[in-house]
Amino acid sequence: MPVQDFILTLACPDRTGIVYHVSGLLLKHQGNIIDAQQFGDAETGQFFLRVHFALPDGVGIEQVKTDFVILAPQFQMNWNIYDARKKARLLILVSKQGHCLNDLLFRVHSKQVNAEIVGIVSNHQDYTQMAKSYEIPFHYLPVTPETKVSQEAAVMAIVNREEIDLVVLARYMQILSPELCSSLQGRAINIHHSFLPSFKGARPYYQAHARGVKIIGATAHYVTHDLDEGPIIEQDVQRVDHTMNAQDLTQVGSDIESRVLSRAVSSHVEHRILVNGSKTVVFR
Repeated sequence: MPVQDFILTLACPDRTGIVYHVSGLLLKHQGNIIDAQQFGDAETGQFFLRVHFALPDGVGIEQVKTDFVILAPQFQMNWNIYDARKKARLLILVSKQGHCLNDLLFRVHSKQVNAEIVGIVSNHQDYTQMAKSYEIPFHYLPVTPETKVSQEAAVMAIVNREEIDLVVLARYMQILSPELCSSLQGRAINIHHSFLPSFKGARPYYQAHARGVKIIGATAHYVTHDLDEGPIIEQDVQRVDHTMNAQDLTQVGSDIESRVLSRAVSSHVEHRILVNGSKTVVFR
């Protein structure tokens, strides 16, 4: 059994010899490659690699990192090495719709997602008891146009104090400021229905029902200052028909949103996502 378990991710301009040099470096330190996935993007000329590897007891990961510091400039590598056993620390932001929150709480509690939820932030108090039932701190941070700056500062204070790895917007119905988006770049995921840019605003599934839509979907993406336009991580759809009323569509949409968000969070905490410009590479 591996004593030390790690995940390497890297992105760099595509050229020959990348895998050869990486595998040789790991072999030098007696590293055992458990799984490896790679992708070369012909359009951008970028190469992406994820390697799950183990080191024997007595071989320090710092030795491996030191050699990567030497190797990386030769290939212009943007790389990271993560402890695969370490659980990601999540902060969930939610408003009044709790289906995604409830789903994530259950999946994390049942160890379907390799993470721990260390806090829940909301601008409403609806889910205080739900947080209490899971023994998770609940932070009630109401927000108005006048208090938005101080409220977001309070959110970032929690992120910094609790050493949060990922902020999850689980139907958090507030638009984040460009400053907060910048502070959380690459470590905040949002979920929304996939009707956008149609059916904006309140009760989108009722608007969709009025137009007779035939497909309902959801999109999870990284948060950027461009509203709902960050790099897409995960999507799903389901067909609906004329026999379903607006409440039926809302239920279908809620189920899809929950599934899509949980898959996106799992991919992130397992270090399966590499950003490729305005897109993502998601290794399965």
